[in-house]
Amino acid sequence: ITDRVREAVRRILPFTPTDAQKRAIKEIVADMTGEEPMNRLLQGDVGSGKTIVAVQAMVISVENLYQAALMAPTEILAEQHARNIKRWLADTRYRVELLIGSMKAKEKREVHEALKSGDIDIIVGTHALIQEAVEFKNLGLAVIDEQHRFGVQQRLALRDRALRSGLGRALAQRWRRTC
Repeated sequence: ITDRVREAVRRILPFTPTDAQKRAIKEIVADMTGEEPMNRLLQGDVGSGKTIVAVQAMVISVENLYQAALMAPTEILAEQHARNIKRWLADTRYRVELLIGSMKAKEKREVHEALKSGDIDIIVGTHALIQEAVEFKNLGLAVIDEQHRFGVQQRLALRDRALRSGLGRALAQRWRRTC
């Protein structure tokens, strides 16, 4: 986490974060910079700022040359998240896209190609994110909204997307070097 990354995160905040939000992002950053993959549950009341904490983590991921994904249980919620994130990141260079099941086949193919090439920085979607056709260039962070509405296998499928991307290859190489 460099000054450049800190400034990128500060620029996107639509308000001053609360002490709890600052503490949460600090803990998330500690996990993201650790040796083990992060597996964290962020809890809070409706309107407490969980989404903006997640977006800060996504910006940190993107600033470190990784992609980020946010998976929501419904198309309406995914569309709402995509709209809000695009608004918060409108003055940045980050490309944010939506991937949901009801999209036309051509639109899906275009998103799939952009994800695979790394042209999309942040993808927001539904179960469509864990379909076989979805490949990431370098997925570094996966956020699952309302995780209780997904099964264990669905959550693991998104993690597996990261392991098949550049991040997974890098982790595998690091593991081989330490053995």
